[in-house]
Amino acid sequence: MNIRKEFLDFFASKKHDIIKSAPLVPDDATLLFVNAGMVQFKDIFTGAIPVPSNPRATSCQLCVRAGGKHNDLENVGYTARHHTLFEMLGNFSFGDYFKKEAIANAWEFITVNLELPIDKLWVTVHNDDDEAFDIWKEHISEDRIMRFGDKDNFWSMGDTGACGPCSEIFYDQGAENFNSPEDKMGGEGDRFLEIWNLVFMQYDRDKDGNLNPLPKPSIDTGMGLERVVAIKEGVLNNFDSSTFKPLIKTIESLTYTKKDDSNIASFRVIADHVRTVAFMLSEGILFDKVGRGYVLRRILRRAVRHGYLLGFKESFMGKIVDVLVKQMGGHYSQLVEQQDFIKEQIELEEQRFFKTIASGMELFNEELKNTKDIFNGEVAFKLYDTHGFPLDLTEDMLREKNIKVDMKKFDECMNEQKTKAKLAWKGSGDDANDGDFKILIDKYGINEFIGYDTTNSNAKIQALLDDKFKEVDILNKDQKGWIMLDKTPFYATSGGQEGDVGAIEDDNHIAIVKETKKFFGLNLSRVKVISSSLKVNEEVKAVVVKRHEVEKHHSATHLLQSALKIVLGDTVSQAGSLNDDKRLRFDFTYAKAMSNDEINEVEELVNNMIASAIPGSVEELPIEEAKKKGAIAMFGEKYGDKVRVVEFGDASVEFCGGTHVKNTAHIGSFYIVKESGVSSGVRRIEAVAGKAAVAYAKSFMNKVHEVEVELKIKDLNAGIKKLKTTIKELKEEVKKAQSSNATPLNEQMINDVKVIVDMVENGDIKNIIDDLKNQNDKIAVMLLQPKGEKVLLACGVKNTSVKAGDWIKNIAPIVGGGGGGRPDFAQAGGKDVSKISEAKEKSLEYLKENL
Repeated sequence: MNIRKEFLDFFASKKHDIIKSAPLVPDDATLLFVNAGMVQFKDIFTGAIPVPSNPRATSCQLCVRAGGKHNDLENVGYTARHHTLFEMLGNFSFGDYFKKEAIANAWEFITVNLELPIDKLWVTVHNDDDEAFDIWKEHISEDRIMRFGDKDNFWSMGDTGACGPCSEIFYDQGAENFNSPEDKMGGEGDRFLEIWNLVFMQYDRDKDGNLNPLPKPSIDTGMGLERVVAIKEGVLNNFDSSTFKPLIKTIESLTYTKKDDSNIASFRVIADHVRTVAFMLSEGILFDKVGRGYVLRRILRRAVRHGYLLGFKESFMGKIVDVLVKQMGGHYSQLVEQQDFIKEQIELEEQRFFKTIASGMELFNEELKNTKDIFNGEVAFKLYDTHGFPLDLTEDMLREKNIKVDMKKFDECMNEQKTKAKLAWKGSGDDANDGDFKILIDKYGINEFIGYDTTNSNAKIQALLDDKFKEVDILNKDQKGWIMLDKTPFYATSGGQEGDVGAIEDDNHIAIVKETKKFFGLNLSRVKVISSSLKVNEEVKAVVVKRHEVEKHHSATHLLQSALKIVLGDTVSQAGSLNDDKRLRFDFTYAKAMSNDEINEVEELVNNMIASAIPGSVEELPIEEAKKKGAIAMFGEKYGDKVRVVEFGDASVEFCGGTHVKNTAHIGSFYIVKESGVSSGVRRIEAVAGKAAVAYAKSFMNKVHEVEVELKIKDLNAGIKKLKTTIKELKEEVKKAQSSNATPLNEQMINDVKVIVDMVENGDIKNIIDDLKNQNDKIAVMLLQPKGEKVLLACGVKNTSVKAGDWIKNIAPIVGGGGGGRPDFAQAGGKDVSKISEAKEKSLEYLKENL
């Protein structure tokens, strides 16, 4: 049975809209990842946006619990139920049906569709929820309904806001399998397994803790798909079900290590983690040092460490990805579309960690020999900083031996080197969540964007907001706020394109539009009133400025992505972008820095596309049809059933909601200004087009002209060659001057060896010594040179019994220094210029004693 499909089809038959799984990166600044099915409906439940036309929805939502408050990472592989990624089945009612229908639907699906035996089912309700208790009595024996308190059967979104009692359905896995004292309803054992939670949102908790009844109560339910599959297949551990068995079998086939009780956790960790890593990569989350990318890195490196324990010494997870894609690619098409990219990124990250894991494990094991209860925090930090072991990976290894890390020392080391990982991530939610947006939506609906066809139009002021997003009737001179037009030509920031700027004007007043953004679907422009005032219901003229230059950069970005795929390969994918009127910035996945030849080739390709004057076209297509057409999607983006496709002939076809030039020729020209790294596996190109490209080229022409004027030449290449020749000649003259010494050096003979001990003011004393050694068969020379308040010493010997290193070690301390070197040459430095004469005398004495 395909339980996922069975569930969605069941609730579709109950007039629910099937909603696709939302991206793992939520539109919620308070969350690192989507961790429950209700997250994508949060704004509906809180009343931030109106209830949709159909107040019933159902979904199978991908969830990640591996970072922040909701973190199951350390338990994965050691328990039967914990996973870093799981699928949550859910049905939702937004002020429509309530307890009676929610309970009836759940019971029907479990007993009729899933055919779970009734004598295995138990139900819990809140102590005070007599209504739910009475409804359940219509379906199940009263002695199988248990009452519990707030801890187990009350749900709330936060300290305030929507909340209510919940009812949970449990499956009895049998006393023959679990018989500890905790294997009872309400206990901590595994016998009674929670499979479905029905949340009855019927209250609004105020700041004083009072529960106020909601006028239209709602339903939010959640059921873990992996658990249900395991129950249906009669296994007691999720990892023994068809969800994970193909992955574990693949791991077994790749390693020579036989699976047994001592290592089964490693097989399970890898099977779980490869799912999470693949889905996160498929949605544009990339390996990084901070934020979501760091969570991704931790998960992969934990899997690699367990692979290392099984005998893997090189990349292995890509082969498991192929099996995962066959398993889940039918429902989650992004796995199929990004399969090569996922494998490439995994392999690169595996290779990085495999380079250091052996030395890291050696260090870990050495320190473990000296550890009783607390593991050295300094070593834990070294594992993190030098060997790439995330702290929780070290903790995971120590947990097996019931040892903890000295966190005080670890934190000290982090602070000393200023490398403590900071939560740099920012949620992608709207800028403000406490404004009067719902009021505006209820009054006027979503305002219409007409900017695809025009950059100026007459419009009516539907609403005004102050700078705190509260509705007002008027904005006076010099006041700042937000304006909502009934029809607006201003494009709101999205898809990498900066929001429009411009003006609101008529005969009596002017306001400058500083930026344009979207809030819960509303297109609002931030304004500053320059003269007179703006009032609700006034007719005004809306004028967009600089849009054409923004469009040039946005269209050039599309051409750039195509060119990069041609030059670097199809696995190149967009990882971010920014387009405004002065520049474009394009982040893309690629393992190494581009060569100059590759950069030039990409730049030339884009300019050829521009010069080809390719007409642009835009159409809305069903998403599957757009994919068949070859349109490039920005992974991690959420698309509807219909998508807007921007096309420039065969050069570029992309999903895009932005504005573009009508023809590539309108871009003018394109220059790559800079190519650099952003993070591991992500590169960045900064470029200019349109007027900015003209200015960029002009700046180079001006520089060339300045150089020509300075050099008093017209042929720049000839001038550069002449300068290089002159510089070379001057260097040779300086070298000769430094090597020569105007004052003759003080020479004497000791036992048929020429001896020179002297002070020189100028020149390179090493070169002078080398020249003297080349000119003489037997020589010992010591030169001292004052350099400000310091002294340089160098000595050389040839065919003598004296060793230069020993000689200088005896003399350098006299001038407050030290040094050393080879038997034939040594050098040192000192701090006391006043002792040079003494050093010379002692140098001669040393030679007289040792020659």
